[in-house]
Amino acid sequence: MTSHPCADALTVTFWGVRGSIPTPGGDTTRYGGNTLCVEVGFPGCGRTLIIDAGSGIRRLGDDLLGRPDRGGGVAVDLLLSHTHLDHILGLPFFQPLYRRDTRVAVYGPAISPEDRLEQVIGGQMSYRYFPVRQVELAAEIRYVDLREGVYDLGDGIRLSATYLNHPLLCMGYRIEYRGRALCTAFDTEPFRNVFITDPADPRYDEMMAQEGEQAVQAAALRMNAFVRGADLLIHDGQFTEQEYLAGRVGWGHSSVEHAVSLAEASGSRRLALVHHDPMRTDDELDGMAQRYGGVRPGSGVEVCFAREGLSVTL
Repeated sequence: MTSHPCADALTVTFWGVRGSIPTPGGDTTRYGGNTLCVEVGFPGCGRTLIIDAGSGIRRLGDDLLGRPDRGGGVAVDLLLSHTHLDHILGLPFFQPLYRRDTRVAVYGPAISPEDRLEQVIGGQMSYRYFPVRQVELAAEIRYVDLREGVYDLGDGIRLSATYLNHPLLCMGYRIEYRGRALCTAFDTEPFRNVFITDPADPRYDEMMAQEGEQAVQAAALRMNAFVRGADLLIHDGQFTEQEYLAGRVGWGHSSVEHAVSLAEASGSRRLALVHHDPMRTDDELDGMAQRYGGVRPGSGVEVCFAREGLSVTL
């Protein structure tokens, strides 16, 4: 999945691919035990964008500080899909935040007017939970509360944001640059009809059931359009379909089969599955990769189970 970078390319590097909680140990060394963090590089303009601040961002921060071409400091854009702990727990350990020559723009969904992004992150970095307060960080930090829409990040980088199906307000992102498209859906599951659909149930209401089904279909079409033609779709694949249906509906995570189906239906070129279940061992992931990975017959979508250190050039 890797080729030589050029000025028009995007480079995507996985620093954390695990879901829910970090899982260090002998059974997770090949795929990695760090929670989600993805670096997107733009060789043509020298920009660096980070998606999510799971525990994988700690090693990324150390790597950024050690790069010989960083010049006068570190400047990054950080996109947060949402503020569940496994997606932000690495932020206090991101070493560039403790340097005055660092500039960070943090983007993410605001849960409510009272729970804006800066307040939520600041709540994590308080003496109740961490010895260094947010106001004591040396870096220049700017917070941008996102809603669904399209944003110009400058240098030809176009960001689109859409809401996903997750218990907490959660964003999927589409990043477009010089004809390339990267899409993410880190924590999401298929949209479903929340109304009673069994006519034999005394609480059944035909109109509500039909409206619910129409809403599900509209949401699925909207998601398909959002990721259409992606050069790389990074999608939640925590469960198999059998696992998902066995009591995990409503948890906010997808099956591998659903992610593959979306990639195929949307005409995406590549699919990288992430948010691996914390109970999943390397050997089990190898088995799933043998079953679901590779080039899919018919659609030609190239499917892989992402692991720490994987780098993809688009």
